Amino acid sequence: MKRFLLLLAFFIGITGHAQKEEVQKTVETFLEGFQAKDTIKMKTVCSDKLLLQSIKEYETGGVLADKTKKEFYKSIGILPKKMNISQKILSYSIQIDGSMAHVWAPYEFYMNGRLNYKGVNAFTLLKENGLWKIIYLVDTKRK
Repeated sequence: MKRFLLLLAFFIGITGHAQKEEVQKTVETFLEGFQAKDTIKMKTVCSDKLLLQSIKEYETGGVLADKTKKEFYKSIGILPKKMNISQKILSYSIQIDGSMAHVWAPYEFYMNGRLNYKGVNAFTLLKENGLWKIIYLVDTKRK
């Protein structure tokens, strides 16, 4: 009986780890598309119902801004080809409950090699037809 429980715990641990890897890979694919200004790649890991918000941090508090999917993809697609953008993820904290996952990812945003701002990305994902899709993204931005 002890062996059975140990094996069960082992397989549950492996399954949980594999799911976290799938979730992280989904976010990494999104960010690779972002960095390459490839909205088609980004859309492959986003739900059709994607919601986007951003919080700009000020000394007096945060200001919340909504952005539609169309506005977001357009803002990425019109960036000049010579402009080099990158987002360095400092760490991933991933929680999963059934078909929902949440990713907390502190980051630094660089433009043409210079730190522009930093903050946290908070992704919520839904497992649709066996694939993880980003359904919500909110981030903070501070100088």
